[in-house]
Amino acid sequence: MSAQTAVSPVPSIAASEHRPPEKLSDLLERLAREAGERVSMGEIANALNDRSFGAFLLVFALPNLIPLPPGATMVLGLPMVFVAWQMVIGYQKVWLPRTLANYTVDRATFQRMVTRVSPWLRNAETWVRPRNWPLDGPIRERLFGVFSLLLSITCVLPIPFGNWLPAFAVAILGVAHTERDGNCLALGVMAGIVSIVVAGLVLAFTGAVLIRLF
Repeated sequence: MSAQTAVSPVPSIAASEHRPPEKLSDLLERLAREAGERVSMGEIANALNDRSFGAFLLVFALPNLIPLPPGATMVLGLPMVFVAWQMVIGYQKVWLPRTLANYTVDRATFQRMVTRVSPWLRNAETWVRPRNWPLDGPIRERLFGVFSLLLSITCVLPIPFGNWLPAFAVAILGVAHTERDGNCLALGVMAGIVSIVVAGLVLAFTGAVLIRLF
């Protein structure tokens, strides 16, 4: 009887693999309802599972879109490098250092955060939704990670006016990966290619100016 209990969950798990992924807004609202007295970053990462890469890329990209003092992006871009590198080496979901994974907020605070974010997410989900998703294997996921890593490194480099666009591209890619939207992914890839070209041109121009000066 115990053997049957151990085996029975397998068919349901296999069947669920073919269901559309749960919307991020629904997932967060469910987590807020079912949360204990405190919610840790590790619990959020576990709830997001393999979609945690896109969610954390988005979260870490957003601060880089705000005008900041020179050099700030070198620090704020490092978490994106950290997340993208995990995709490249084949992690199934984001691994967080123990200190960060154990960081908690109380349930009421988390519920307020979800309440504020949910309307924005639901509006975004009207045009970002699961469709035409091409990253259906580990090799393609790693290629996505390589591209995200390249953009993240570009954000860290001290390129004058060259950090905003790759951070914007990473944010789009994060949304696309979280919602499994192939159309949004294509938009993020195009924005990423443009940002890399722009960063390369800025570096080349800066190098030419320095050579002439010295």
